[in-house]
Amino acid sequence: MTHAELWERHKAVMPDWLSLYYEEPIEIVQGSGRRVTDGEGNSYLDFFAGILTNAIGYDIAEISDAVREQLSSGIAHTSTVYLIRKQIELAEQIAKLSGIENAKVFFANSGTEANEAALLLATQNRRSNQVLAMRNSYHGRAFGTVAITGNRGWSASSLSPVNVQYLQGAYHYRSPFKNLSDADYIKVCVDDLRNVIETTTSGDVACLIAEPIQGVGGFASPPDGLYGAFKEVLDEYGILFISDEVQTGWGRTGDNFWGIQAHGVVPDAMTFAKGLGNGFAIGGMVARPDLMDSLTANSLSTFGGNPISTSAAKATIDYLLDHDLQANAAKRGAQLADGLRGIAEEFPELGDVRGKGLMLATEIVNPADNTPDAATTAKLQQETKNRGLLIGKGGLYGNVLRMAPPMTLTEEETTEAIEILRDSFNTLR
Repeated sequence: MTHAELWERHKAVMPDWLSLYYEEPIEIVQGSGRRVTDGEGNSYLDFFAGILTNAIGYDIAEISDAVREQLSSGIAHTSTVYLIRKQIELAEQIAKLSGIENAKVFFANSGTEANEAALLLATQNRRSNQVLAMRNSYHGRAFGTVAITGNRGWSASSLSPVNVQYLQGAYHYRSPFKNLSDADYIKVCVDDLRNVIETTTSGDVACLIAEPIQGVGGFASPPDGLYGAFKEVLDEYGILFISDEVQTGWGRTGDNFWGIQAHGVVPDAMTFAKGLGNGFAIGGMVARPDLMDSLTANSLSTFGGNPISTSAAKATIDYLLDHDLQANAAKRGAQLADGLRGIAEEFPELGDVRGKGLMLATEIVNPADNTPDAATTAKLQQETKNRGLLIGKGGLYGNVLRMAPPMTLTEEETTEAIEILRDSFNTLR
């Protein structure tokens, strides 16, 4: 069956709002290392990794063996009403890695569920439905997480279970304060935070939730230290700080294991998902024990932290740590960033290179006035695909190319990707 035929079947039974990449969408049917093959036999170097989810790559023996071993027991599922050994082992490891003192861990099935759990616990703990979030943010597609998403392209409803106020600071490139030094930029954003609390809330805010680097928002990155400065103000009011590490966790940003560590602060809670399972569905939250234990009603998670997903996740973390993939993300990320900056020197359409480690993006603009250029962005994404490279797209205006390959990426593969990207930009001339 051709991709075109499969696409027709997709359109007949799937929602119109379920967006697909490319003029002619593809089915990925096989993978090995950092490369995948589509249903028509075309091979690609994968630089988006299932939206930052296949963190280690494809067909990794250690992860496959861990899943097979669990399956061989005949137990794929029991639910959280029973003890789950791999869940406990994984929780112990994440709690230690979190840096949060005496941390406790709750497992769900996705980043959306993780952020929903964080909202529930924070509002319960503070007895307040007031929440602070960042402009240009994205935290999931459920009712509560859509409500705290500061990007209208991904927020389908004005209805909300929480009272949300949005802050300045995360999207530096198009901020009204972008021409300030980093120190002055942080100062005005902190002043804005304090002003928002004092003028638009009753003071007893539950939490601020923020992505250290905004994922769907186009890998928008604030100056290091911004959230550390925010935390000082939050602590004055007793407001909890939740770091959404769904895309920035597990060493992907290179210099740090968690994205928030670049800001010199330990949050009250962190949410996680995506890369933890290397393709298996898992998410969760790690938090201070008093926050995690503040829920007074009964609760559970039917599928969260099931034996299969936690076996895969435990093997993924072990592989990541044993092979020091955080260091590799830093090295290959620096190589890729240098290559992108070199392209930017040749092509004024590449307005901004940003991100950290193997979480990098380019913002595509009209050189005449620096306005967002979504059409050229779509063209470039298609051109890279035609040359055998898969990259993501995003940003508030749909004009950002996102690159987040598996963290096992090699030097040779990085060079190959840079050459494909340069060839794709050459089609603009």
